[in-house]
Amino acid sequence: MKRAALIRAATAVAAALLLQACGSLPAAPTLAAAVPPSWQGAAAAAPGVPVRSGWWSAFGDPVLDGLVQQALAHNTDLRAAAARVAEARALADVQHAAAWPTLDFGLGGQRSRSISAATGKPYLSSVLQPQFQAAYEVDLWGRVSSLGQAADALVLSSEDTRDSAALSVAATTAASYINLRALDARLEVARQTLAARQSALELARSRQQRGYSSELETAQSEAEYRSTAQAIPQLELAIVRQEHVIDLLTGAAPGPVPRGLPLVELKLPALPDAGLPSELLRRRPDLASAEAQLAATDAQLAAARAQLLPSLHLGATLGSISSSALSGDPFKLWSIGGSVLAPIFDGGRLKAQVRASDARRELALASYEKAVLTAFAEVEDQLSAVGDLGRQGQQAEAQRVALQEAVRVATNRYREGYASYLDELDAQRNLFSAQQAELQLRADQLAAQVGLYRALGGGWQPEAAKPATAG
Repeated sequence: MKRAALIRAATAVAAALLLQACGSLPAAPTLAAAVPPSWQGAAAAAPGVPVRSGWWSAFGDPVLDGLVQQALAHNTDLRAAAARVAEARALADVQHAAAWPTLDFGLGGQRSRSISAATGKPYLSSVLQPQFQAAYEVDLWGRVSSLGQAADALVLSSEDTRDSAALSVAATTAASYINLRALDARLEVARQTLAARQSALELARSRQQRGYSSELETAQSEAEYRSTAQAIPQLELAIVRQEHVIDLLTGAAPGPVPRGLPLVELKLPALPDAGLPSELLRRRPDLASAEAQLAATDAQLAAARAQLLPSLHLGATLGSISSSALSGDPFKLWSIGGSVLAPIFDGGRLKAQVRASDARRELALASYEKAVLTAFAEVEDQLSAVGDLGRQGQQAEAQRVALQEAVRVATNRYREGYASYLDELDAQRNLFSAQQAELQLRADQLAAQVGLYRALGGGWQPEAAKPATAG
């Protein structure tokens, strides 16, 4: 009767603890970020090509391809991301090992000198005690398996974070190279303009010496020459700094960067297929990482809830003891048993851990929703930039052609004496500014294409094998 009463009491306590734990669990929130049905950018409606790995090759420059590959192979941030993946995998192996029994072997030995109680004489004895110990936690409520699921999700998150970093490195390297070629082109225009200003200054001095023009025109011509000359060292400094940026991205020491095609010969790739906004959730590695983080917090919350319930531990020991003071074979020792540990009072520690896990889950959910909304905004921004910069570039090209004609006419009129030098000077200033602006717009167009590839996920396909580097 006492045994039956004890069993009923233990059952009642366990049921009360289970109800207490279940009653303390908050309801799981739902995803609040709404997925738009389509993109707003006009460029999204244009026919596009699939977003594939190696998208940077669409610009048609082998040197650019080599720099991106070098960055993916040697970038220090990617090496750190790979190390974090290896750490996450090792920690996952540690957590999965908790689902298996543990088996330990111990060996104890002792050499001692004692006094015999029977004879009163001292004697020496040697004792040897080998022992095997086994222990196992029965995963009654799924706590251990939940922690294993959380560890697996963190591995996926670290892999996606590495892929996101690789995509960022590839896009940043491509954009930096485009900016470098834009600076090269602007420097070439500045040098050509400086040569033209040198010729104009020599002409002004010659005309002044012959009395055909005033000292004012010569001073104005020299001032314009000096103004253009100042732009050259500024551009040269910007080029050196841009080269150092690329060196850092590619894991190389500061030094010259190889050049390929000029800026104007870099291809404007066909617009990539933006697809539907919902496809972005599976294509961008940073969104996959945030989703995996959310899954990890879900599993960690389940493990924290299971801590409120009783746990069952099994253990066994097998060994022997032998002593030189004893005759015969060694004594065999063994034990087997189990224990149930049910939390009754801990000052609210376990419930607080559940609330903390639930808060971390809410934080991960908010971070995921923010990442989704940010990704949508980035795609819309780049789609708009591609279309708007294209139209702006067309107008800039037409302006440059018109200003070239204006400079030709103004120069001829000035040399024939039909116009003042100010007309030619204004035309040259406007042309130089227009040429610089057109080159920058060309670079911005190419950079917008890079940004669009980056915003669309750079060709990742999570359902396929995950690549080791950007794709």
